[in-house]
Amino acid sequence: MIVKIKSSTIIGIDSHPVDVEVDISSGLPQFSTVGLPDMAVKESKDRIKSAIKNSGYPFPKNRVTVNLAPADIKKEGTSFDLPIAIAILAAEGIIKSETIQDYIITGELSLDGTIKAVHGALSQAFHAKKAVLKGIILPRDNAGEAAMVEGIDVIPVDYLHEVVEFLNGTADLSPTKIDASTTFQKSRRYPYDFSEVGGQEQAKRALEVAAAGGHNVIMIGPPGSGKTMLAQRFLTILPDPSFEEAIETTKVHSVAGLLKKGESLLGTRPFRAPHHSISDAGLVGGGQVPKPGEITLAHNGVLFLDELPEFRRNVLEVLRQPMEDGHVTIARSSATVIYPARFMLVAAMNPCPCGYFTDPKRECKCTPNQIRQYRTKISGPLLDRIDIHLEVPSIRYRDLAKRSGAEKSLSIKERAQKARSIQQERFNSQTRCNALMTNREIKEYCHIDEASQQLIEMAIDKLGLSARAYTKILKVARTIADLEKEKSLQSHHISEAIQYRNLDRRII
Repeated sequence: MIVKIKSSTIIGIDSHPVDVEVDISSGLPQFSTVGLPDMAVKESKDRIKSAIKNSGYPFPKNRVTVNLAPADIKKEGTSFDLPIAIAILAAEGIIKSETIQDYIITGELSLDGTIKAVHGALSQAFHAKKAVLKGIILPRDNAGEAAMVEGIDVIPVDYLHEVVEFLNGTADLSPTKIDASTTFQKSRRYPYDFSEVGGQEQAKRALEVAAAGGHNVIMIGPPGSGKTMLAQRFLTILPDPSFEEAIETTKVHSVAGLLKKGESLLGTRPFRAPHHSISDAGLVGGGQVPKPGEITLAHNGVLFLDELPEFRRNVLEVLRQPMEDGHVTIARSSATVIYPARFMLVAAMNPCPCGYFTDPKRECKCTPNQIRQYRTKISGPLLDRIDIHLEVPSIRYRDLAKRSGAEKSLSIKERAQKARSIQQERFNSQTRCNALMTNREIKEYCHIDEASQQLIEMAIDKLGLSARAYTKILKVARTIADLEKEKSLQSHHISEAIQYRNLDRRII
């Protein structure tokens, strides 16, 4: 007898349909799995056999053939354990209900029949809704994230026998229900606040501009000046993610297996801070079996690269295309996977190898050539994608000891959100911001007067700013004007934007 069960597999961050077909025929006892399974799927036969027996059901003594269709897609992971087991029991006549075709079934089996959590449950729930199915049967630990999808029944299960009894109609399992809007609001909390940073008012202002326009930032300053502290709190002044962005972020972390137990939705923007020893595959994703990298895990959030010159050159260079395109494509012989990667880059570095160049309190021991070599570790094309170069000087004691008076993140966020709203109306898009303006849009929305043109000419010719800084200055100036609700660019907007191009200036 042949039985088909609906399941799915994850490719990128999306779920694709897979039919689990089981045929039990006469012959010597044998269990074979076909349909391009990986090693985890091939090994499932021993888990399935033990789980069925330990749940009190007989395992077939004939030839069992499992086909995972379509056969040209690589099947990975342990989520096929439960649908294969259910298909075997249905082929044996233990499950007789026709409702078996109304659900996507997913889950990993333990030897005693316990059902364990899998990756990508949220994406599979979306697939069930798209396929107009009644719902999804999945591990209880995954029920919270799957319940964020409205319009389907999310049936949580703990044991194999529960699934059998539910499908046969002898047990009633209540679907998991979650108020998505309430969960979204409760999850929008950050452990940090900008008011905790003493001093550094100029740096805070620059980060406000970056948050308002979606601009990438690099901070240059001596050790202990507060670069990491500012970066960690940068999230708290970014405009809140929309519900759609939160769902997409949760899908990424669900596929990567990074959702905590009981966590159903990521209402805050992600913050990823990989160590400088990371490989290029770890940063952008990849491996023999493609997995999302740090830039995808930072999607809709912030990627913080501390000690930027210490990263290997080839690792930094692979950032260039994702920063432009907002996604990364990973091609392998078995499949081509596209991961989203729309993140804001916040980088930090010392001004020189010893860290104390330009510091009035500590003497720098580096030679001009050492400083030049240190800074040129960051290529021009990468710097070309960073709009704001921010100098973070050493903090004074009286600023450090001040306990009150600093502005809270909420008030800064409100200003940034208002500026973003202006940009969304200007570009007629929820996702566009000033940092993503094309050359045509710069010409249309960044008109400057004669005084502003003279300022830019002086910056390029007299201060040694590079020509590539021209469009960046205009983009940042447009954001500064949006913060002030000004329709046209003025000279003081241009002047402030020029200050944020420190690394374009000639080194001593």
